[in-house]
Amino acid sequence: MKSHIVPLIIDGNDIVLEEEQSIFVSNPDSGRGSQWKAQGATPELCQRILESSSAAFPKWRKTSVRERQVLFQGAVELLKERASELSSIVEEELGCSQVWASINFHATLEIIEQVTALISSGILSGLIPETESPDSLALVFKDPLGVVLGIAPWNAPAMLGMRSIAAAVATGNCAILKGSELSPRTHYFIANLFRDAGFPPGVVNFLVHKPEDASTTFNTLISHPSVRKCNFTGSTAVGRHIASQAGHFLKPVLLELGGKNFSLILDDANLETVASTILDAAFINSGQICMSTDIVLVPRKLKSAFYSLVRQRLESASAVQVKHVINRRSSTRILGLLDDAARKGATVITASSLDGEHGPLYGTVIEDLTTDMEFWQNESFGPVVGIASYDSVDEAVSMINECEYGLSGAIYTASSLQAVPLARRLETGAVHINGPTFHDGFTLPHGGHKNSGFGRFGSHWAFEEFLQTKTVIAN
Repeated sequence: MKSHIVPLIIDGNDIVLEEEQSIFVSNPDSGRGSQWKAQGATPELCQRILESSSAAFPKWRKTSVRERQVLFQGAVELLKERASELSSIVEEELGCSQVWASINFHATLEIIEQVTALISSGILSGLIPETESPDSLALVFKDPLGVVLGIAPWNAPAMLGMRSIAAAVATGNCAILKGSELSPRTHYFIANLFRDAGFPPGVVNFLVHKPEDASTTFNTLISHPSVRKCNFTGSTAVGRHIASQAGHFLKPVLLELGGKNFSLILDDANLETVASTILDAAFINSGQICMSTDIVLVPRKLKSAFYSLVRQRLESASAVQVKHVINRRSSTRILGLLDDAARKGATVITASSLDGEHGPLYGTVIEDLTTDMEFWQNESFGPVVGIASYDSVDEAVSMINECEYGLSGAIYTASSLQAVPLARRLETGAVHINGPTFHDGFTLPHGGHKNSGFGRFGSHWAFEEFLQTKTVIAN
């Protein structure tokens, strides 16, 4: 890709139109790599993508397990060879730390390696169940759905771009990767990896679009008969729209949406260790992770001691983890949440000073957070963590479960096994005991409860999301 325009990939070919009006700057107010532009999808290009995916599916679904696994293994090897290239693109496009760019690469590799191994694990095999009549034979087949639309976000673009399409393709579906307008280079890299690994044209197509064309583009894609499912990772507000439109066409969706992630500190926890872990979990990638720690609940009798430990570690944690928030709109929203908390009586402490370019580029702690503050209810998606106190564990559980989100959570205690019953009381998709809220192992199911979405990514749970059963009875 010699030019500074990110193309679409349609039927194995890079597509850039001559019409200047369809080209857009990926993140015009970032100040980083703004010379990069992207080809925006038009309704006509969407139709070409749909035709390509539809045409590729009948043949791709018939490929053997061995054929798919060989192709995926080729993609794994290519990804290893291009590790530094991918990390550099992610770091430049997001303005993130080298640490986060490296995490993106390694997580992407883990995802595709896991998918490659699962192809021959037997998960694609059907069943021969018992029947009512001894003279009948029932066969239950697992079939691919058709064309899957994968919509990936910008904040962890490599790993989540790969996650949005890898399991779908491995189970015999064709995939359309709809990348983010804020990270088109990274998402192009992911789609191009499949092409360069030798996957047939149309098995993986790629597009991005101008922000103002989001609704039109999605409706064009989801309404097409060949698109049988959509998976989306992003905000709850956008997820509602996607679920609504997909429901109109009776298309199932897999949604990983916003989170408001609580860390519950019990009175026997090691506060020094917890303070460091929580700040890292809140500030990694400048807090721009759906599973970042948002709110910490600490026993009231330990509040002063915990505040002191957090203040001692704030500068160093911020210096390591925090660089940029993605754009000015994000910084304006974060500053609004901080102003609201301060007006309502909280103490807002920021490492060093605020940088005017993109808001709080240093870690920020809100002490004495209360439920009437906007930060309590709204996803911040920035380097901010709030701390509130509680008097009983039952009260803390109620505070967590009353939140409309339910993606991830954490419990810190000296008694890990005894915390398991408590973890089961929390209405979240995952609970980490003595670990940060943001971790989701690639061998585990990942997804939320309540307004954090439904369905599961990860390992064989993801495979099942992109398969349908067919029962054949021989009498």
